[in-house]
Amino acid sequence: MEEKNVHIDELITLFLSGQLNPEGKEKLNAWIAQSEEHRAYFMHRQEVWFSAIQEKERVLYDSEAAFRKFQTRVEAHRTLHKQTPLWGWVKYAAVVALVGLVAYFSYQRGGTDLKNALADIEMQAPIGSQAHVRLPDGTSVVLNAGSRIVYAQDFGVDSREVRLQGEGYFEVAHNAEVPFYVRSENLQVKVLGTKFNFRDYPEDADVVVSLIEGKVALKNEIRTESEKILMPDERVILNKREGFMKVERKADIAADTQWERGILSFDETLLPEVINVLERTYGVSIRLETDSLAGYRFYGRFNRSEQTIQDVLEALKATGKIRYAKKEQTIILY
Repeated sequence: MEEKNVHIDELITLFLSGQLNPEGKEKLNAWIAQSEEHRAYFMHRQEVWFSAIQEKERVLYDSEAAFRKFQTRVEAHRTLHKQTPLWGWVKYAAVVALVGLVAYFSYQRGGTDLKNALADIEMQAPIGSQAHVRLPDGTSVVLNAGSRIVYAQDFGVDSREVRLQGEGYFEVAHNAEVPFYVRSENLQVKVLGTKFNFRDYPEDADVVVSLIEGKVALKNEIRTESEKILMPDERVILNKREGFMKVERKADIAADTQWERGILSFDETLLPEVINVLERTYGVSIRLETDSLAGYRFYGRFNRSEQTIQDVLEALKATGKIRYAKKEQTIILY
């Protein structure tokens, strides 16, 4: 196995440096597809590569020198972990997790899904849970319930871009030479190093980006509009129907990131949006019996770790505006 792995290491090195030809990619892909053990080996070698080869070294790439350094790091890992089973670093949570281009990955009842050995990597937070992710460049991401991010296998080599659906809190590792992009269907965020919250669920009426630290540039993907620049304590709201971005200054940014700590905060929030949040957070199905309720707005603050969906429903009932009933697996509001 050792001699065979040396050959595979050469293919992986060429792949990560962008020098592997189509024939080599086909061989590598076929080898990875042979077994889960091969998948694990491939992903672990990627981790070693990114910890051994820095960005400037890749720009001035010397294949022989890079491979020697890579092999040295591999041997060091073999010595350090010689008593550790190959699968010792794989964790399981709400869904099967296969760790790809990551130096570190942790969960809070979250999960990931690696769709294809050499295809994009997808990480998900199932309904009712959150996922904590560390990207290869050191960027930290917390995904809210019902969210996912997708990024390429070669993330961090020449570009840093993730695609988001749902909501994520980002703490981006600074790299002036390689900007970081987050794209959703409706909005693009470009940063160099910063902390911000990005929310764009398909069922929501608005896209909201809230900036905590640093500076970001926003590009409207719905219609042509001048680029917006956000500074700390500012948020941009993009109304999907109207298609225009609106910047709010001196905003209550802290409220936009409370979900990361399990806090649900409603401030004059329309009932349909309250329902969306409750469904994602508690993994329940809620239906409005009458359309007239859609115009109601609510205030409230709940802690998901201390208060159940029943507690939240009772609080909504206490307003005197609505009542609720349960029919099979659905909660009816009327």
